[in-house]
Amino acid sequence: MTPSPDHDPQTPQPGLAPGPGERLRVAAVGDLHVGEAHDRPHRDLFGKVHHDADVLVLCGDLTNYGKTREVEILLEDIHGCRIPIVGVLGNHEHECGQPEEVARLLCEAGVRILDGQACEIGGVGFAGGKGFIGGFGRYMLSPFGEASIKAFVQEAVDDANAIENSIRMLRTERSVVVLHYAPVVETVMGEPPEIFPFLGSSRLGETIDRYENVSLVVHGHAHRGGPEGRTARGVPVYNVALPVLKTLGDTPYRVFEV
Repeated sequence: MTPSPDHDPQTPQPGLAPGPGERLRVAAVGDLHVGEAHDRPHRDLFGKVHHDADVLVLCGDLTNYGKTREVEILLEDIHGCRIPIVGVLGNHEHECGQPEEVARLLCEAGVRILDGQACEIGGVGFAGGKGFIGGFGRYMLSPFGEASIKAFVQEAVDDANAIENSIRMLRTERSVVVLHYAPVVETVMGEPPEIFPFLGSSRLGETIDRYENVSLVVHGHAHRGGPEGRTARGVPVYNVALPVLKTLGDTPYRVFEV
């Protein structure tokens, strides 16, 4: 795959990605945490990933605080990417209270931000959203007691419903679900057990397992979590937070064939 240097790097072009029935190489990474003082922090990543993949997926926490300047620094690197980019926001993009502005700037640069939406590239569907927290299995928080607890759980339910709607939109036989928070406990193991409930929720995994066309799930957030897990139905889940990837080797993304 050798893209023409004068095309829009974020817009899928004829011949750039495999057609239906062929395998699509999907590179994924999260938790880039670009700060205001950084200078071209991920220039190599965005400039080289097209050699290894047909699509790049970003799993949130792309900035430290969701500041406009941080996004601008990130975009200076993103402009060098020659393949389509799909992504979700993370909790760090919400810190300054302007996640909509962060999403707008990324979208204007050609990044397809998923927040309950879906898209198709090369015969593979992409769905997802940030997700939310709440715990795993029998320890998942339930809507009982104080109104504030019920409101907290309702937000987790609403996020899971939005992600489910995005998966439902797809008619592809192969789909990738993109999250920031973890849908299974295996990919947060390695973090202190006390913070497991703040790293993801089984509600996300239950949502994913309702759809047989989901081939792969990627997420970030758990910097010291495990690299791999599976949903109850057996869908592979990968933690692609950059700190986790650094423990696996020198490549700042992980590539999957879907």
